[in-house]
Amino acid sequence: MLPSAYRAPYAADPHKSRGRLRAEPPSPTRNDFRRDCDRLIHSTAFRRLAYKTQVFVFHEGDHYRTRLTHTLEVTQIARSIARALGLDEDLAEASALGHDLGHPPFGHAGERALARCLAVWGGFDHNAQTLAVVTRLERRYADFDGLNLTWETLEGLVKHNGPLVDRSGQPIGHYAGQGLPAEIVRYSQVQDLDLWSFPSAEAQAAALADDIAYDAHDIDDGLRAQLFALDDLADLPLAGEILRDVDRLHPRIEAVRRAHEFLRRLIAHMIEDVIAETKRRLGGLASLAPADIRQAQTRVVGFSQLLAQADRAIKDFLLPRMYRHARVMRIMTLAEARLADLFARYLEAPQDLPQERRPGPADTEAARVRQIADFIAGMTDRFALMEHARLFDSTPELR
Repeated sequence: MLPSAYRAPYAADPHKSRGRLRAEPPSPTRNDFRRDCDRLIHSTAFRRLAYKTQVFVFHEGDHYRTRLTHTLEVTQIARSIARALGLDEDLAEASALGHDLGHPPFGHAGERALARCLAVWGGFDHNAQTLAVVTRLERRYADFDGLNLTWETLEGLVKHNGPLVDRSGQPIGHYAGQGLPAEIVRYSQVQDLDLWSFPSAEAQAAALADDIAYDAHDIDDGLRAQLFALDDLADLPLAGEILRDVDRLHPRIEAVRRAHEFLRRLIAHMIEDVIAETKRRLGGLASLAPADIRQAQTRVVGFSQLLAQADRAIKDFLLPRMYRHARVMRIMTLAEARLADLFARYLEAPQDLPQERRPGPADTEAARVRQIADFIAGMTDRFALMEHARLFDSTPELR
């Protein structure tokens, strides 16, 4: 825990946590937020991230990001922001470590596949799946299912992108038209996560770190895959300015170093902007306490208007050139089909599921479907392909 001289008044305090759903004896050596980090790192779901796609499937190259390396980069950036703002670094780390645990294999392609398979059963939402992982699917402890994380860590994972409902309980934003995922509704009946409020400043820092990491490492991976050239970024706000600074300071630098110099400067600039803008927003609050952060009218940790525009420009640049590039889309379309095959097979022949994953005779159809979805969502890319090869006569390579 940071000395009081280095802790901001709006920082979350592990000694004032709202606690865990199931009370546990305190650790003599670690505070509650640190224990959350350690539980996440040692979880099965965290290890599986090593073989889950970020954008490129694992066999396409050793140096492309996976969900695990993405998560580690987000964690590093989140801690940097938290340290500069006097926030609790452990809670920021926990929010970053757990934010992608609910992603299925093959990145967003896997999420699309499961959303279609589950369309008449409430759909699929990776934030809700993250909640399922940390509250019921991990089975490591003698006294409870899940990881029994603190209230503050759970709210950060569920409200990763902000409030889910308004003060009256009506779904807002992404959930306005479709309603809240059943997993979040179910858990909220057991432990109220204040779905109407913003999460802690630490969780907000982790969410911004996610954006920063995405921008930087997706540019890096896109360059490595030769989907575009670094000079293609020259006309973008901020990115173009940084590139021109690199070329002015290092006119004869080799291509690999040029790209890395650009990316490290981009990350540093974005982090510095978040810190400066957050301090500006904090100055507009009537008082500074963790409760004030949650009850603010907008998120307190954020980009400045100019940086938000630059961030949007980078994402708009990457969308057609990377995420929807014909090469990427071809592989992801094949991956979606493999997961749809598995879902249909398990639904028709539940005996093909592992013994411990098979639905019971008293389970409802919705419960059986959800068990299948939980099993598929927990798969790594390579395990999904192995399962497909085991159950089907033909499993085309994802190339």
